[in-house]
Amino acid sequence: MTFQTYSIFVLSVIMISFGHVENRLNLLQLQNDIDKLKADFNSSHSDVADGGPIFTERLSSWTERNEKRIILSQIISMYLKMLENTDRSKAHVRNISEELHTLKESLSDGSKKMEDLKDLTKLQMSDLKIQRKAVNELFSVLQKLGDTSSSHKRKRSQFQRPCKC
Repeated sequence: MTFQTYSIFVLSVIMISFGHVENRLNLLQLQNDIDKLKADFNSSHSDVADGGPIFTERLSSWTERNEKRIILSQIISMYLKMLENTDRSKAHVRNISEELHTLKESLSDGSKKMEDLKDLTKLQMSDLKIQRKAVNELFSVLQKLGDTSSSHKRKRSQFQRPCKC
């Protein structure tokens, strides 16, 4: 399967998962637009299959709806970045970009969460001030982790109890 075929698949999954298959969105038109984009990028080139898929394998490990919103928002951003450097005078490029922008807006909470994750990776944990702040927050972080963990246990135990009707 080529990158562009994966693109169609990923876009379809995104739109269906988040309710964006509306009357105004015609998946067949979008597929035609993507086929034109494939021609623009010469996606039938033999190197496209090298290394496997770019996005779809990553999607399989993100199972919860809120988790998927995070990774999908990042994937959509990458597609938009890719399309910034294409010929915007072509109708199919504009159509795809518009749909991606619409999807990105609906995933804005995922984008914010992704930015939070990026910001965390930038923290200089060797910095003494950062370390002090982190130590001051440690108990609160562990409490939140405990709250999350216990609520999952409660939900599980509620489902396992037999009905006493």
